[in-house]
Amino acid sequence: MPAEALIIAVKVVLALTWTLLLALFLTWVERKESAVLQDRIGANRASILGLRLFGLFQPFADAIKMLFKEDFAPSFAQRTLHWLAPAFSFFFVAVTMIAVPFGDDVHLLGRTIPLQVVDLNAAVLFVLAMLSLGVYGILVSGWASSNRFALVGSLRGAAQLVSYEAALGLSLVGLIMVFPSLSLSRIVEFQGGRLLGILPRWGIFLQPLGFVVFYLAGLAGTKRVPFDLPEGESEIIGFYTEYGGLKFGLFMFTDFLEVIVLAALSTTLFFGGWQVPWLGDTGFAFPWGRAVPVAPWGVTVLRVLSFNLKVLFFCWLQILTRWTYPRFRYDQVMDLGWKLLVPFGVVNVLATGLVLAVR
Repeated sequence: MPAEALIIAVKVVLALTWTLLLALFLTWVERKESAVLQDRIGANRASILGLRLFGLFQPFADAIKMLFKEDFAPSFAQRTLHWLAPAFSFFFVAVTMIAVPFGDDVHLLGRTIPLQVVDLNAAVLFVLAMLSLGVYGILVSGWASSNRFALVGSLRGAAQLVSYEAALGLSLVGLIMVFPSLSLSRIVEFQGGRLLGILPRWGIFLQPLGFVVFYLAGLAGTKRVPFDLPEGESEIIGFYTEYGGLKFGLFMFTDFLEVIVLAALSTTLFFGGWQVPWLGDTGFAFPWGRAVPVAPWGVTVLRVLSFNLKVLFFCWLQILTRWTYPRFRYDQVMDLGWKLLVPFGVVNVLATGLVLAVR
């Protein structure tokens, strides 16, 4: 195998392992965070050799249970599509992570290795396209189940995702006007400078309204409370009503992957990605004149750690939101998307263009 192909294969394995383990860990975080908010203990029964470790083994126990639970398809379902729907949802969400930069370039054995699976010139368009295709998993699951309640849930999901994709796309137009590139790695590099000589040149400071629109639209795209109308956990309606066992587990796992994708994109586009404030290639250079040298390997570790901490923060914030706010009515969900976020997205684009024109 050529060296380049081997490097890409290793990066694919590492990125997939990181994403799947984080999604598994988030199932524990959600159960523990909800328990804290409701004054409960939460999951803590699974143990290995008598060690419970605050319930950290629970996600692995749940995964094993899902693997061995009875997996069935109703006799009236369209079996092939019924099996393919969870795979559609999972694949189109998971594949977006190949375009996300986890850190700066690493120089190893005479090679420059980007900490990114693939550096696409149009990565922003690729991510939006893959997330848009994820709606097919929802539609196919409802249609193939031949169940009216599942079909209602899938139609809710399709309408909701299509509605909020308009706001999501508009929120990124202003960002691309400020950072003139569709490459995620280039956008992160643009955020490495300083704003007013003090603040990091992150997207959140240059596009605050764009971030609010992006985050709320992305939150609706995850289909979790308060935007969980496609699933309706307290209702009988849900696009995976006729799913159980491993296929249901795959749908649930996809929900956590969407949480990670939104967290990674928020970090990459608006919070500097792997950038650390005032940290350059040779160390820290603070605005008040003090410099602290850092070894090259230390700079790499700090940048990768910075990316991971930002992603974990946004994952925690989404789980906190999920257990804090009640569900919207369906008309409120549609009104928020079309009557509030889309107009704000247009205003943000016009305001950005005006500022750039008069500079």
